[in-house]
Amino acid sequence: MALTKIKKSNLLERYKEILDQARTLVYVKFKGLTVKDTEVLRRNLFQQGISYTVVKKTLWERALLGRNFSGQRPEVKEEMAVIAGGDLFTPARIANDFAKSHKTLFGILGGIFDGAFKDMKSMMEIASLPPREVLLAKMAFLLKSPLQKLVVVLDQLAKKK
Repeated sequence: MALTKIKKSNLLERYKEILDQARTLVYVKFKGLTVKDTEVLRRNLFQQGISYTVVKKTLWERALLGRNFSGQRPEVKEEMAVIAGGDLFTPARIANDFAKSHKTLFGILGGIFDGAFKDMKSMMEIASLPPREVLLAKMAFLLKSPLQKLVVVLDQLAKKK
């Protein structure tokens, strides 16, 4: 069913709002996903303050006009939805986790990360980065390990004397 001009202009304005507010936008395919699975995904996203919007590709392309995103725009040849959020990594992580359990029906196609277009491979790499807290814990362990060894050596020297 064809959309009226008013409906199209409303959708275009909505897409522009999404582009203005989000720092990360993940393009995903969803064809064949059941309503129940979609509801689970949406609930998980909304709990994190992230939006999930099925977009019309031609109107999405119009919304992108005049935007200065760097990189090569990913080419999408199938139905797509956009997962958008203000956090840099959470939208991609949630999409990637959901894609692992719905491999053939749902997947990342590319997206926009902090003002730059990214292809599928780049978005998958971004999605697989551990959370900030985990990275900080790993860094603290790396810093602690040599110091701990030094303390053990100094303790052994002190016991000998």
